[in-house]
Amino acid sequence: MLNKRIRHPHKNKSKKSLFRRISDWLHLWLGISSGLIIIIVALTGCIYAFQVEISQWLYKDQIFIQANPSAKTLPLSQLVQKAEQALGGQKKVNFLTTYRDPSRAWEFYTYKPGDEKALTYFGTIDYFDLVFMDPHSGKVTGIQDGKYNFFNIVKYLHWSLLLNDKYGQQIVGWATFIFVIILITGLIHWWPKKWNKTNRDKSFKVKWKAGFKRLNYDLHNVPGFYAMLISLVLALSGMVWAFQWFQNTVYVIASGSFSPPANDSFKSDSTKTISANPFDVAFEQAKQAMPKADRIGMSPASGAEGVIYANGYQGKEVFYRTDGLQFDRYTGKLLHRKNYEDKNGGEKLISMNYDIHVGAILGLPGKIMAFSASLIIATLPVTGFIIWWGKRKKKKKPSPVL
Repeated sequence: MLNKRIRHPHKNKSKKSLFRRISDWLHLWLGISSGLIIIIVALTGCIYAFQVEISQWLYKDQIFIQANPSAKTLPLSQLVQKAEQALGGQKKVNFLTTYRDPSRAWEFYTYKPGDEKALTYFGTIDYFDLVFMDPHSGKVTGIQDGKYNFFNIVKYLHWSLLLNDKYGQQIVGWATFIFVIILITGLIHWWPKKWNKTNRDKSFKVKWKAGFKRLNYDLHNVPGFYAMLISLVLALSGMVWAFQWFQNTVYVIASGSFSPPANDSFKSDSTKTISANPFDVAFEQAKQAMPKADRIGMSPASGAEGVIYANGYQGKEVFYRTDGLQFDRYTGKLLHRKNYEDKNGGEKLISMNYDIHVGAILGLPGKIMAFSASLIIATLPVTGFIIWWGKRKKKKKPSPVL
């Protein structure tokens, strides 16, 4: 007589808790539903991380000029006129950036919005041009069509999938929100049941000599864990732009106050005028008021009561450490100044958001970390899908009979 014993392959496996089953389910299906958008956003983030360095290499003849520290610059109003003439005389400069570095060309931007109801990014912009100019001679060193600039397209693909911000930014924002949940559930899934040497090796090391399935599993788990903290920072800083409610939450937490920041809005007085060009007067005052600024951004006044804006940026690339000035458009008189140091914690953190998101706040090491984390993020939906597909196609083995 033969004794028949049926082995149940799942009998000896420990049952997962309800919390763990829900967490695994969310991780799987949220990952599958948002995976393609996460890949696009992550890959464009990788490309954009070093856009400053790559652009300065590609367009070095436009961006850099022969340094001559002793040479005087032409009046800013005259340079604006030359920039507008270089663009055909029909487009007005909306914003410009001047540099303390004598080897940098100054940049003049002209922008006009398109159809606000357009479906795509291209329809929402009529034109967006950039003129590089030697401030000493007024020579134009280059003109770029910003609307079709490679890195600008990459930025808006990252920002809104090249859709109108009204639609695309919400899609990217909610995909990012889902990604935050995926990160949390992924950490729950990764967490070893027992902290013995075997489990530590599985959790912290990739077994490169293993078969494809095991290697793919390790490439999903291990790099995902190491990149988790940076990935979370990238995702949360992205959500600051996507959702006003999230930005308000960050502001309240960082400032410790429910009161919004003061709206420092001033108006120009048309009853007073001067013989000198007010824009030039304002720029000279801005340079004297912000001697430590590496860059000064100037915006001409718009409208009869509009003011001239000047922003002084400390740091060759970062934007957060900024002092803001407002000048009367008719006299160049200083109306208001707000220094970075005067901002509360919420304002400072919001102003840091871009520099945090691209890693520039930590310089080159920060950019490398942002690039590496984005690259890992882009691989996670792929390796995760392969894991799921392998389990889905796996045939159940019949119970052996002994």
